[in-house]
Amino acid sequence: MNILVTGGAGYIGSHTVLELLNAGHAVVVVDNLSNSSRESLRRVEELTGKQVTFHESNVCDKNTLTTIFDKYTIDAVIHFAGLKAVGESVANPLLYYKNNLECTLTLLDVMKAHDVTKLVFSSSATIYGIPISLPYVETMPLNATNPYGRTKQMIEYILQDASAAGDGWNITSLRYFNPVGAHESGRIGEDPNGIPNNLMPYVSQVAVGKHTEVHVFGDDYDTPDGTGIRDYIHVTDLAKAHVAALEHLDHPNEYKAYNIGTGKGVSVHELINAFRHASGQEIPVVIDPRRPGDLPAYYANTALAEQELGWKAKLDINKICEDTWRWQSQNPNGYIK
Repeated sequence: MNILVTGGAGYIGSHTVLELLNAGHAVVVVDNLSNSSRESLRRVEELTGKQVTFHESNVCDKNTLTTIFDKYTIDAVIHFAGLKAVGESVANPLLYYKNNLECTLTLLDVMKAHDVTKLVFSSSATIYGIPISLPYVETMPLNATNPYGRTKQMIEYILQDASAAGDGWNITSLRYFNPVGAHESGRIGEDPNGIPNNLMPYVSQVAVGKHTEVHVFGDDYDTPDGTGIRDYIHVTDLAKAHVAALEHLDHPNEYKAYNIGTGKGVSVHELINAFRHASGQEIPVVIDPRRPGDLPAYYANTALAEQELGWKAKLDINKICEDTWRWQSQNPNGYIK
């Protein structure tokens, strides 16, 4: 199939493009490079020996998007493009609502005009909010607690309503838990702008000497070692979930949502210790007070994805840390040479 990937030069997008090419699909990428690098796709081409068609553009630009759909025969779309920092969304909520909703609605308009009805959407476990119970299951009510999560929740409602309207839409949302890791080659990985907001890239930057210590926010939670527990999924497993979802888009007027995680929680201390082992580096830790809004634990029930998509995460926290360290140690400044 010919697949349009919005935001395809980003962290998860680039890994998914690689898996799509390896699975025999042709790929067109649209990305404005606001939080990504053209170098990631050059390295994907190097790793696969296949070409990626790239357009530098904002998905909100309807004219450019229309030109792309006019030029290429697109069979399906994977939609990653959007702003994604929780803290920034709290500080500037209108930016997030305008960008994430407008880009998605523009994409849907252009898809409909070109009779392209197959879509895989990059959603998030943040839409569940505070858990009623663990693990999270897809039937739980949605109650996102920050503007970023609410944009994902709103988009899911839009996609669900579109699918129910009888226009032939066939849409799947993948609700990610905590994407981490890097391609095993060490050639592509996570390259955040500025100081990382998430734990794993921060730990890896401490290990490579870019920061002096890891700040752990709270060690007095009701968990086995007192630190927060999260469901860390290897980005390669996550990328393969998109390929599996794409290949199951064969039911018009259907909307499905799947949890994409490992189903196993890993604590902050466990992650840091695994990274110490993988890197051979000492990683100093400072315990800080809890951050408001942080949950003690969350992790996925992934039975539905296993049953319906035939997909299951295979790579554990040790492999995650090994691949992250290979990427970070070989690319201490990310894609900047």
